[in-house]
Amino acid sequence: MEIKLVQGMHLKLVMTPQLQMAIKLLQLSRLELIDAVREEMMSNPILEDGADGTDAGDRAAEAAETPTVDRVAALDETRQTLPTSSEDRAAMSETTQEDYWEKFLDAYSNQAPLPTTARGSSEDMPSLEATLTRRTTLGDHLEQQIRLSTFTESEQRFAMLIVHNLDESGYLNLSGVGDADEEPGRELSASETEAGTRALTIEDLAGEVGLDPEDADEVLRMIQGLDPVGVASRDLRECLLVQAEHFGYDKEDLLWQIIDRHLVNVERRNFQAIARDLRCELADIYDAAKFISTMEPRPGRNFASEEPTYITPDVYVYKVGDDYVVSTNDDGMPKLKINEHQARALMKDPKAREFVQNKLASAKWFVRSLDQRQKTIVKVTQCIVEKQRDFFEKGIEFLKPMILRDVADSVGMHESTISRVTTNKYVHTPRGIFELKYFFNSSIRRIAEEDIASESVKQAIKKIVAQEDPQAPHSDEQIVKELVNQKIVIARRTVAKYREMLGILSSAKRKHYF
Repeated sequence: MEIKLVQGMHLKLVMTPQLQMAIKLLQLSRLELIDAVREEMMSNPILEDGADGTDAGDRAAEAAETPTVDRVAALDETRQTLPTSSEDRAAMSETTQEDYWEKFLDAYSNQAPLPTTARGSSEDMPSLEATLTRRTTLGDHLEQQIRLSTFTESEQRFAMLIVHNLDESGYLNLSGVGDADEEPGRELSASETEAGTRALTIEDLAGEVGLDPEDADEVLRMIQGLDPVGVASRDLRECLLVQAEHFGYDKEDLLWQIIDRHLVNVERRNFQAIARDLRCELADIYDAAKFISTMEPRPGRNFASEEPTYITPDVYVYKVGDDYVVSTNDDGMPKLKINEHQARALMKDPKAREFVQNKLASAKWFVRSLDQRQKTIVKVTQCIVEKQRDFFEKGIEFLKPMILRDVADSVGMHESTISRVTTNKYVHTPRGIFELKYFFNSSIRRIAEEDIASESVKQAIKKIVAQEDPQAPHSDEQIVKELVNQKIVIARRTVAKYREMLGILSSAKRKHYF
């Protein structure tokens, strides 16, 4: 054992802050990227949005030239690069550093201002108040009807308490109200607090607001008759019975008896059992079940508060002649620009000079990473378009099996990089908007032909189900035989898995009896 110095050469990858930034930006979705750009602009006073302070006429006139902080990285290729290590930076004289940044700012100031799409002046846009809106909730809709009704004061308070205990489907849910304080939007009464986790009754709610408990059922029935009919029901059976009564049925009618006693058999489509128990014709059961299927099992469905998720594509694919062209979507993305006046002003202060130099270097690397991200996404998308050209030309049936390694080998990148590029990135094509991950599929063996993509098999199953006889739907085994006729070999359990992924019910539940 001894201590000595040994000189050697080793090849290893060092995760520099710049490389970490590039990897982080590469895996961000479009919305996350916009937030990251804005956050960088807030933390770096040298960066600003080039779209600010430019009117529509100037933008249109300058649209022919491309400025560019997006090309600030290209300035380094024609000028000396800034030393990154602290030792090299210390070795530079103060005069040399000042000259470097002065030249950099001079070169940048000669660039044309960043053009943006002309969108009209702010005077042409509607005011903020004119664009604000809020969806009408189920509670708002019911409260308005209650205020216009003939309820007494105590009945109205009881009705409001009922409305505040409705779930998203419009059902009255009084179970477990002891945990209701953990649920936003749920009001707690004093009796609820005393009851703890015990399920309350409508009589408990009536006593809370001073209403005679004997009147609670009648007031609840009046609430259930409001629009939408069946709201504030305690289960599906009560909800459908309220709607049946609204349509003029009573306890003596066959429809009422089916809802009251045989909802499970209706769900299982076991109409023979219903006919035997109620001693009626099977055709009458079919007619009643058909009418039940038109009722609304979730009265609050149309007032659901879930907002749709909108997708903004990262890249566009256009067909120009016989070729497909890939372009990035820069709409809504802040146009980065270096604030040269701010940088010059700060560099006059010797104490702020190092700070400004660091921020300028950070701005360069950030812009370079953004530029590299866009180029990488375009490069990968172009490779996907080339490999899946038959899909774009003929449709989903011609989607080819493809894995990450196929694209990685073509573009000269690692599979992990391709995975980051294609995750949460969307492409707008002539055939619709798809996630880039959509084009990667496992292969399914075909008889005497090349393999087919799993996504194409799903579409084949979907097509078979769409063309089947509704009164005699195909079982999973029959779908397997149909696929064999198309020279696709697949197991029955795989058909069941793909069918569930497509949201297709089993053959028993797909069967139409009327």
